[in-house]
Amino acid sequence: MNNRQRPGMGEALSSLLAIVIALIFLFPLYWAFSTSLRNPIDTFTVAGFGIPWLDFEPTLDNWLSQLSTPEAARALGNSTIIAVFASLLALVIGTPAAYALARFRFRLIPNRDITVWFLSQRVLPPVATVIPFYLVMRSLDLLDTHLALILVNATFTLPFVVVILRQTFMDLPIELEESAFVDGAGYMTTFFKIVLPLAAPSIAASGLIIFAFTWNEFLFALTLSSKNVITVPIHMAGGVDSRGVQFWFMAVRAMIAMIPPVMIALIAQRYIVRGLTLGAVKG
Repeated sequence: MNNRQRPGMGEALSSLLAIVIALIFLFPLYWAFSTSLRNPIDTFTVAGFGIPWLDFEPTLDNWLSQLSTPEAARALGNSTIIAVFASLLALVIGTPAAYALARFRFRLIPNRDITVWFLSQRVLPPVATVIPFYLVMRSLDLLDTHLALILVNATFTLPFVVVILRQTFMDLPIELEESAFVDGAGYMTTFFKIVLPLAAPSIAASGLIIFAFTWNEFLFALTLSSKNVITVPIHMAGGVDSRGVQFWFMAVRAMIAMIPPVMIALIAQRYIVRGLTLGAVKG
């Protein structure tokens, strides 16, 4: 009897621990949502967990005020344009590079060294390259433009694409490509008609992840933009003025910043899981 009860008790404790951890991580999201529904005075007077209709009377005035401002609409548009095109550019460049590292052997530099170099670019602190990128964009007259932020974000997300997709291509059965070669197909035909469809989940997962990276990028958006291409993170930082931090507006802006990546992740979560686990189990 005791032996049968122990696994059940262990599973219950594990589930309880998982729920507690999930609530801890979800609480800031809930608090931002709760704060976004409060009147300014309620931000400082509401006690407890700030439950709408229980601890305070919710209002949508903060949301309507923020969404009706041209700055918020411009920030959302800029972030969408930059994140989408930077992700596409990184995928267009990184996917063939990852395939080449997975299938070809280079004479001068070993493939492993090239991969480690790509990985080191992700480890490199972005702040170390702020001044060089600023000087380059200024010399090209690209400051405060979408193209500057697209190029910079694509540069920093490219190593992630290469490292993830290289492993994906290595896990794909090479016999499928060899069969295509026997039938007379070339490398380009094999790549586009056989390899890419098989690796589509991983490519989609990589694209969604680097989209989130680009959407949340703050340092280069702050350095390379001043007025025309203000992004959502920069718009969030504008919640501080001479009166202090306007928490009710900051909460709305935080929710606006979180909603697009969260919605994309929820809609495409099965593709993300399938893409990141492709080739993890071999039978």
